[in-house]
Amino acid sequence: MKFHLLRLDLLHLPQGGLATAPHPGAAHGLHHHLLLERLEGSPFLLHPGELLRALPLQLLQLLVIPAQVVCPLLPQLLQHGQIAQEDMAAHVGASRTPQEVMEHYVSMYIHGNLGKACIPDTIPNRVTDHTCPSGGPLSPSLTTPLPPLDISVAEQQQLGYMPLRDDYEIEYDQDAETLISGLSVNYDDEDVEIELKRAHVDMYVRKLRERQRRKNIARDYNLVPAFLGKDKKDKERPAKRKITKEEKELRLKLRPLYQFMSCKEFDDLFENMHKEKMLRAKIRELQRYRRNGITKMEESAEYEAARHKREKRKENKSAAGARRGREDGKDGEFAAIENLPGFELLSDREKVLCSSLNLSPARYVTVKTIIIKDHLQKRQGIPSKSRLPSYLDKVLKKRILNFLTESGWISRDAS
Repeated sequence: MKFHLLRLDLLHLPQGGLATAPHPGAAHGLHHHLLLERLEGSPFLLHPGELLRALPLQLLQLLVIPAQVVCPLLPQLLQHGQIAQEDMAAHVGASRTPQEVMEHYVSMYIHGNLGKACIPDTIPNRVTDHTCPSGGPLSPSLTTPLPPLDISVAEQQQLGYMPLRDDYEIEYDQDAETLISGLSVNYDDEDVEIELKRAHVDMYVRKLRERQRRKNIARDYNLVPAFLGKDKKDKERPAKRKITKEEKELRLKLRPLYQFMSCKEFDDLFENMHKEKMLRAKIRELQRYRRNGITKMEESAEYEAARHKREKRKENKSAAGARRGREDGKDGEFAAIENLPGFELLSDREKVLCSSLNLSPARYVTVKTIIIKDHLQKRQGIPSKSRLPSYLDKVLKKRILNFLTESGWISRDAS
């Protein structure tokens, strides 16, 4: 015995009752409660005979899709997983549209009891996709070529760059291909020869990986635009923050480590170091506030203003003291000899010499006169005997001779 499951509350029947519906179109636009009254509260699940007696033929054709329409489509669906639009239109005919048949199939077979019983909610033994993580062992990003460099044709020729291949005429380890260029697999190769050839191939693969790694580093850090001078425009743009001299020196020291980190990771590293430095300075500032009894940020502004004024006064006092010290030093440097006779006859360098040797200007002038006179007599060939004063020891004599020689009063051979 077959039953039809019918949603009676979705039907709209004519006011005159079920038997008076003249054609299928009259079943639209009318209320459903008349049907409920005519069926006298019959349940949704009806016997076929009762359904046929209750519903007119035209309305029954609207509600039920015949089996001869759906069944021929099932083998094609089982074989191909879908139903072609033209095949569906050929089997359905003019009575039903392909869209109505597909909706009937989805509602009755997929979302119905049959689909719920056959299709589990969680499908076991799902294959895990290991190619999704970027940079993984099977990631497609490993074999995806990088976009070509944005450089002009003249610059490409200068670098020997081939944009379609993303290669250069002169690569890193240019002779790497010679490892495998002469290899050939023969049937009579021994195990040792096969292992040797495999070792050559492995060496070649490692060289290729190193070559690609260097390309990636050059692309990541924009070394090619930097070589061509194109990064000047980027440098002219206002930076996020001003880079200090210490940070520049640290970047230069860490340059050999750039190959182990990406450009973004290095920028993040220095940004975090800058944040750490700022936080440490802020912590020291707050600790200074606490030592001075400041517990609220509103009081810190007044404290900073007073501290700034106090430091300004200290700077002014220290600057004035240094200025007075320089003036006093200039006057006090020759205080011991400035009142002695002959002081006005000395040059500035001679004043410094006399002050350092603790020699009076008159004695210095006497020694200077004797040395120059003896030097002139020797140049004229007149024999002369040194008549230097007794108070002039060897150290003073040597210092004065060196000074007169450097000043050009006597020649170097005389000293």
